[in-house]
Formats: sequence, C-alpha cells, structure tokens
Amino acid sequence: MTIGLTPLIPNNTDMRYTLLWTVLAGFGVMAWLLGNATRIGQETPENLGWGVVFGIIIGAPFLAFGGTTLTTAVRLLFGSMSTGTALAYLVFVMPAAESLFFRSTLQANRPFWLVGLASSLWSVLVFFPVFWSDIGRYPAVALVIGAALLLMNIIYSYVCRRNGLAAAWLCQIVVNLVLIFLPFLSQ
Repeated sequence: MTIGLTPLIPNNTDMRYTLLWTVLAGFGVMAWLLGNATRIGQETPENLGWGVVFGIIIGAPFLAFGGTTLTTAVRLLFGSMSTGTALAYLVFVMPAAESLFFRSTLQANRPFWLVGLASSLWSVLVFFPVFWSDIGRYPAVALVIGAALLLMNIIYSYVCRRNGLAAAWLCQIVVNLVLIFLPFLSQ
C-alpha cells in the first residue's frame, strides 16, 4: 500500500500519510477488539516516566548532532503541512497507529527486536518515497533518517517489553516532538 500510494506524492503527502496510518490503526484496533493484542493496563507513573526518559535519551543526541540534517529531513517529509497538522500527526495519528499495530498486535507473540525491524521497514516504506528524488542530493539525510528509524523502532519495542505499551507510546510521542516537531518549528 505504501508503494501503491506513491503517486500522491508530493501534492497530497498528508493524505498518503493519513491513509497509511489509518489502515495500520484499523488492523491494530481490530486485533485489539477481536484478538489477543496487548492492552494498556493499570500503568505506574514510574513506567510512564521511563517512556519519557527513553524518548529524551533517543531524541536529544540526534537533535544535538544532526540538527541541520534533521531540519532538512523534516522539511522534505512534512514541509507542506501546517504546524497544527504536523503536531496532530506526530502526537496522535502516527504513535497511535504504530503502537496499536506493531507493539500491541505484533509484539504480543514475537521478539521485540523482530518487531523493531518490521516497524523500521514500515517507516522506511512510508517516509523514503516522499524524498526519493532528493536522496542523491541529500545522502546524509537518508543515512540519518534510516539510522534514526532503526534505533527508534527497536527502542520503542524494547520499552514496550520493559515498561509496557503506554510507556512505548509516550516514548514515541516524545521522540516525535524532539526529533521532528522542534526542527519543524525552526524551518
């Protein structure tokens, strides 16, 4: 589906993102309602705090050492969106869809590292076609995005295993705010 919707790029990138994450969330919700997906139980503040801490641990170094590269990447991936739209995608749409599908549904009976690799592949298929024509001009951007996606998705899966689904969800929200939204505001 990610490849089939590439004709929507560049004029309707936001619609492509919406369709992709809606389908992902739909599968996650159906598995949650009808299957054996992990549910968010009574979470402790300590576990939620660890989700935020892991998010800062991931996001801060990437922002500190790759700030200009991240700004270029964010401009390519989300540049046509308004601030409110980008914030909604980064805080609500993307974390909800990916957490429900990958960390709630897939991780229920698979190793965390395998789910991290699968969600990294998903992220590459979602984001790389958006700036495919610019990869030759910005190879460092592609390298930083690929490395960041791999690290982030494996950490999200690890946090889910270690601290629970809600902590992983918060971790992804914090990372999105630090790595994507802050550079988005600076463009």
